[in-house]
Amino acid sequence: MISSEAVPFAKSGGLADVVGALTPVLKKAGHDARIVMPAYNTKPADAGEEVCSFEVPMLGRSEKVEIRAKKEKGTLYYFVCHPYFCERKGIYGDTSFEPYSDNFERFSMFCKASIIMCREMGWKPDVFHCHDWTAGLVPYFLDREGAFFKDCKSVFTIHNLAYQGTFSRMDWLLCAERPNEKCFRDGRVNMLQTGLVFSDFITTVSPTYAKEIQTSQQGCGLEDILIKRKKYLKGIVNGIDIKDWNPQKDALIPYHFTMKNLSGKAKLKAEIQKEFNLPIAPKVPLFAMISRLASQKGFDALLPVLDRILKENRLQFVIVGTGDSYLEKNLLEIAKFNENLSVNIMFSNKAAHLIEAGSDFFLMPSRYEPCGLNQLYSLRYGTIPIARRTGGLADTIIDIGEFPREGTGLLFDDLTSDEIERQIRRAVELYNRPDFGNMIYRAMNQDFSWESSAEEYLGVYKKITVKKRS
Repeated sequence: MISSEAVPFAKSGGLADVVGALTPVLKKAGHDARIVMPAYNTKPADAGEEVCSFEVPMLGRSEKVEIRAKKEKGTLYYFVCHPYFCERKGIYGDTSFEPYSDNFERFSMFCKASIIMCREMGWKPDVFHCHDWTAGLVPYFLDREGAFFKDCKSVFTIHNLAYQGTFSRMDWLLCAERPNEKCFRDGRVNMLQTGLVFSDFITTVSPTYAKEIQTSQQGCGLEDILIKRKKYLKGIVNGIDIKDWNPQKDALIPYHFTMKNLSGKAKLKAEIQKEFNLPIAPKVPLFAMISRLASQKGFDALLPVLDRILKENRLQFVIVGTGDSYLEKNLLEIAKFNENLSVNIMFSNKAAHLIEAGSDFFLMPSRYEPCGLNQLYSLRYGTIPIARRTGGLADTIIDIGEFPREGTGLLFDDLTSDEIERQIRRAVELYNRPDFGNMIYRAMNQDFSWESSAEEYLGVYKKITVKKRS
């Protein structure tokens, strides 16, 4: 696994959760699965035991890289140690809004180091599984390697096609490798495209998203490549770590509960109301959003009707997240005039667990959502998801209107303010029905553990290791 982030060491989004959770499941199934990632904001000596060190050729010079390793819950992590990472406090930038100007140089060196490391160790993986644009050059560099890696294959996973790692064409010189025109798009280096073109197989994080990215609407300008390679493209829904996200044992919540005894969930709801300054009201439905505050997540469509929703419905809302300053400002302004809205500009894993566990509904009006994890956490805790029918949301939620006996959530198609308001009213009606508890039971009974997803990945690995790429 080659990734710019992985829990528990570095995380900016769902990518870290996927890499950190999938790898130990593969290992548990009897496979030698390891993770390679940069060591951020730390001294090399604090990144584990020394494995090897070597020079990585870059433009006009060589950069010394040290590889350190440590085990976390049985999974072996290799850390690429270099000032580009160790002496930076962020993953992609000091803040999420200001990427480092030398990110091409940083991550092209990381890609090279991930391959050289294996040669130095004499370890020949069957598959280099590369995650998102920061690992996009690995399949290309691997193609240019010698006999040692001739039987190695590569899988490239798209976690979000919108983030492509594009840089000036001249930046390519920095990696000191011969260029190929397929590494460029519209006159610029495109690291994600490179991964798509040169990998042996492409995966993405849900079957619906795999179809959506082959269209002009969601292909982000790369749909031609994805259509051409569709025989080697598969959508595999992410799983979740059912040990960390377990309503019966979750270490981050003060009360626990089961499908058959929801009394702990009711106590958690009161905890949310207390902690986030909402009136204590056990019989009022509590809606939640934990999200990056961005138009991709549908906040611009929610904003025009949020005040009316709060005033005209007997409900409560808690929102946790950071992002667009315009959205932050307007949400906080609406909260001033509505005691049933709590807006919290922050990120807290502990708060996320509490809110997922104790809320009644979780709103996800996303414009696109490659997979989504929050709806899976919500289902696990009997918090009914309300989501736009896109990507992984469409693959993991069963709409109660279409399937009254199997429904686990509410799905809708049109991302408009009126439709969001309609769905919230629909949820309030469901909450007040005597059979609402049956829906909670069905939601909690869903299985989104990593085992089934890991089997699908293993199927991909086996397929490419017995066939030559065409």
